[in-house]
Amino acid sequence: MHDPTHFGALNWAVLVGYFIGITSFGLWLARKTRTSGGYFLGERKLPWWVMVGQAFGTGTHAEQPVAQAGATFDQGFATIWFQWKNMLITPLYWLMAPWYRRSERTTVAEIVEDRYGRKLAFAYTLFGITSFVLSQGVMLKGAGKVISIATGGQMISANGVVLVMTVAFVLYSFLGGLIASAYTDFVQSFLIIILSFMLIPLGLRTVGGFAGMRQALPADFFNLYSSVSGMNAFTIAMLAINGFVGITAQPHMLSMCATGSTERAGRIGQTYGSMTKRVCTIGWALTGLVAATLVFQRGVKLPDAEHAFGYACRELLGPGWVGLMVACVLAANMSACSNLMVNSGALFTRNLWLSYANPSANDRQLLWAGRLSGLALTSAAILFALTIGNVLQAFLFMETLAALFGVMFLGGIL
Repeated sequence: MHDPTHFGALNWAVLVGYFIGITSFGLWLARKTRTSGGYFLGERKLPWWVMVGQAFGTGTHAEQPVAQAGATFDQGFATIWFQWKNMLITPLYWLMAPWYRRSERTTVAEIVEDRYGRKLAFAYTLFGITSFVLSQGVMLKGAGKVISIATGGQMISANGVVLVMTVAFVLYSFLGGLIASAYTDFVQSFLIIILSFMLIPLGLRTVGGFAGMRQALPADFFNLYSSVSGMNAFTIAMLAINGFVGITAQPHMLSMCATGSTERAGRIGQTYGSMTKRVCTIGWALTGLVAATLVFQRGVKLPDAEHAFGYACRELLGPGWVGLMVACVLAANMSACSNLMVNSGALFTRNLWLSYANPSANDRQLLWAGRLSGLALTSAAILFALTIGNVLQAFLFMETLAALFGVMFLGGIL
């Protein structure tokens, strides 16, 4: 068992190795980006397997396993429906993906403008940019808190984590755009899978297996469906419909579905990337059960249920493994933030700067406008992450707006 107050040389070696490796890989890929089409859309030539990794990596953030593990720790396995509600609509992604490629546009706001005009496209652009800034801020702050707890608060502060991880993904995203973002997402998706399941075998061995868990926890903690989730069949159905309507208007969906080499690549990427996340959710829920058992057996109390994931990391992982877990948490956020940085630059450049400030801009000017605006908006997200303690309500508000825009967007498609 490692000392949680000492991060250790082996942990640092693993973490530094990860940072150097992923940043170097991203910068190596960046040499291929010479046009705005390459920067914003990867020239629409990404293979299907990269599309799967991009959809999975961009859709999975560090705060999600923390929230799910915390909910399971507090109320049992049935809370998995907070995440699984979207599993019911996953097959619809196969039908949805071709819409974006066939639009032959760079941003979702341009599709809105084609259907409804510039005024509504302007309103959507403001929503999309705000959504990107809030989302990145939530992800950065969430990862900072997880790592701070997992390392006993001694390695680095939550705000320090925010700054370090941002420097890494900004470097390769600024130069390489979507090509660098998508390929690094694919590599980092393997670390996210490790993040989802690595605590389970260690935890089961420590608590005495599933038998030990059943002795320590109430019987209803192991039910797949129960009233503790607060979700009956009607609620799950409504949330699933709301989720599908909302996701169609998410401002990064065009990069998720329309950047593959073929329509089929976009379909495979979005559908199977999303399904991979649903499988990983099982790991997050099991980790919550392991943490609940550990707390019961050792007679301790956690001040916050969402500390369960970090507590399990601190108690179960030894030298080197803690460094790997920190790297995995960073991977979960860097993969998403790099994509959002590129998409925010595309949205600002195509729908504000090109439309209102410089309609005659050439391709090189579009490329640099995308780079600089993406950097500026990510800087705003960093400031938001450093100054805000609780962003849950703001984030939920943006999710609600996505559903409202989704009604408009889906109606326009139909």
